[in-house]
Amino acid sequence: MSREHDYPSMALIVRKDLKLSNGKAAVQCSHAAVSCALLAKKHEPRIMERWLQGGARKICLSGDDLELLQSLLSKAKSAGLITNLVKDAGHTEIPAGTFTVLGIGPAPKQSIDAITADLEIY
Repeated sequence: MSREHDYPSMALIVRKDLKLSNGKAAVQCSHAAVSCALLAKKHEPRIMERWLQGGARKICLSGDDLELLQSLLSKAKSAGLITNLVKDAGHTEIPAGTFTVLGIGPAPKQSIDAITADLEIY
């Protein structure tokens, strides 16, 4: 049986510069988590299964702006990790097409930590 820290994880990085309400941030993180999970189910079913067995761990982090999210996205893609950059539909607080949250994973925790270690908890 694997130790808790061996299970895959998911990171959700919220743009700080948008000053989203807590409810809006939660919904945008949900969009990212669902999209990443669906991608994992299709492309990385073994990681998806281990992630679910380990409690589907997620961490919500703060990113300064879109430039940082795009940099993290590039690093995660280069590492072969599942990613999703959420684009808002514009129905509530922000204009349509605004990128709000980057989801990374599920993936090995150490792979996510290597990309997100400098970020603060949201």
